[in-house]
Amino acid sequence: MATKARVMYDFAAEPGNNELTVNEGEIITITNPDVGGGWLEGRNIKGERGLVPTDYVEILPSDGKDQFSCGNSVADQAFLDSLSASTARASSSAASNNHQVDILAQIGCVESLSQSPPSSPSPSPSSINKVGSGNDPWSAWSASKSGNWESSEGWGAQPEGAGAQRSTNTPNNWDTAFGHPQAYQGPATGDDDDWDEDWDGPKSSSYFKDSESADAGGSQRGNSRASSSSMKIPLNKFPGFAKPGTEQYLLAKQLAKPKEKIPIIVGDYGPMWVYPTSTFDCVVADPRKGSKMYGLKSYIEYQLTPTNTNRSVNHRYKHFDWLYERLLVKFGSAIPIPSLPDKQVTGRFEEEFIKMRMERLQAWMTRMCRHPVISESEVFQQFLNFRDEKEWKTGKRKAEKDELAGVMIFSTMEPEAPDLDLVEIEQKCEAVGKFTKAMDDGVKELLTVGQEHWKRCTGPLPKEYQKIGKALQSLATVFSSSGYQGETDLNDAITEAGKTYEEIASLVAEQPKKDLHFLMECNHEYKGFLGCFPDIIGTHKGAIEKVKESDKLVATSKITPQDKQNMVKRVSTMSYALQAEMNHFHSNRIYDYNSVIRLYLEQQVQFYETIAEKLRQALSRFPVM
Repeated sequence: MATKARVMYDFAAEPGNNELTVNEGEIITITNPDVGGGWLEGRNIKGERGLVPTDYVEILPSDGKDQFSCGNSVADQAFLDSLSASTARASSSAASNNHQVDILAQIGCVESLSQSPPSSPSPSPSSINKVGSGNDPWSAWSASKSGNWESSEGWGAQPEGAGAQRSTNTPNNWDTAFGHPQAYQGPATGDDDDWDEDWDGPKSSSYFKDSESADAGGSQRGNSRASSSSMKIPLNKFPGFAKPGTEQYLLAKQLAKPKEKIPIIVGDYGPMWVYPTSTFDCVVADPRKGSKMYGLKSYIEYQLTPTNTNRSVNHRYKHFDWLYERLLVKFGSAIPIPSLPDKQVTGRFEEEFIKMRMERLQAWMTRMCRHPVISESEVFQQFLNFRDEKEWKTGKRKAEKDELAGVMIFSTMEPEAPDLDLVEIEQKCEAVGKFTKAMDDGVKELLTVGQEHWKRCTGPLPKEYQKIGKALQSLATVFSSSGYQGETDLNDAITEAGKTYEEIASLVAEQPKKDLHFLMECNHEYKGFLGCFPDIIGTHKGAIEKVKESDKLVATSKITPQDKQNMVKRVSTMSYALQAEMNHFHSNRIYDYNSVIRLYLEQQVQFYETIAEKLRQALSRFPVM
């Protein structure tokens, strides 16, 4: 019998986040009790399915009615189930039951409908990467129109739910393997911390999307470092974000001396990061399906091989997500950290989805490896080079306790240049804001046009060519019925011309995968970068405003003149960091767009030459009369 639960508090779903709106007292059917991150999947009496916070519902007895004992929340029930299982392995059944009764007594079996709702859980895995049309990352500091954005994730624009349908008909080729014997397998499934929580959970109901709600890959994570409405990262977990604003850095009496400084030098094009003498990439490959909890939960892990060590480690998607959050928290005030590819509920083990996710994880890792600061950071190196479970756990906990995060990352930076004056600092900041905003609009426009072109090439355009081909072949059939002896060559030529147009239809439908796909992916990546800049620029503008207010603070004896000098020096450091990052951004932008547009044009030339050759062959069958 399906598990029923009663809703204890009203919950309003956020549009596009795969959530389900429920009302107090409503009875829902639980379809997945633990999708991760404090969420469950349920179905209401109308048959609508979606995510609901586990703390907002209570399990009902199997008969669906409240009887002598109250229902436990889903989270409590899951805890009790796991507790019971672990106790059973260690002691007798009777001892296990007694211990569970003690826990029940501590939790309390009381009616809680009159209480206020619990604090919000972690964001639904869908909402982590969702930004609606009303949440443009640039709207906070610019009222100008950012342009209409139509999602291009998957670019093929398959209908919602297509992934789920395919999974029932396509054999799963990932069921046989349970790890890479040649590489360290990552944290064990019985970790004593929360590392095994299965939160490679829901992101969307289908990998392919065709609406604005799928505008996930670019700005959603990067633009929401300080926005609880879009990302909802529990910032109290991260020391660097414990204090709002830039005062934590600007007004610190004495900055800690980090072991590793980040130097900024002045090169031919202005301030720049110091690049390592040898660079490396990281190959993401060999996805394999693993399982835990006696096969009840499955996941895909990927093999990562840094090119500078050639020693492989294995990571699941949630490990990438952990790395993303650590990089975002540590460097996000100074360096744009693009988002990871999306999470999703259904179709996670389909070969097509796994291939696309691996491709995007590869692009993300390559991007991180190319950054001179990120690639040399301790947390990134530890992610790639840990040797055993103990080393992994130690590094993981150290990274999570890192205090040099958020705005305090600027305290690790040392510009090898004289301090800038406030006017120049403000001008540099405005220039960066103006360019990145304009580029964001341009990238969105190209993505929109590209998606429309993809739809035409995979839909109506091939059909038109097919219609021409069939019409020509039908005409040849009619001519053949005339009985006239002298037209066989003509009829054969017309038939072959019709077949040529059918071949052209297939070429047109397949071509976007060979050229437009890469152009769209590149734009998708840069959209993610650009979505990070509003927060970065906002941090810099906030620091500039604080320095402008410093005279008043000195006059009212709230700070000393020395404090003001320190503020000016530190905001100058921030400006050098911004300029260094923009120089890195521009050099990568020039290389990437030159490469991808060159590839696009080469493929287009080859495409049209192939069509021209087929048409010439068809033409050669028609003699000049």
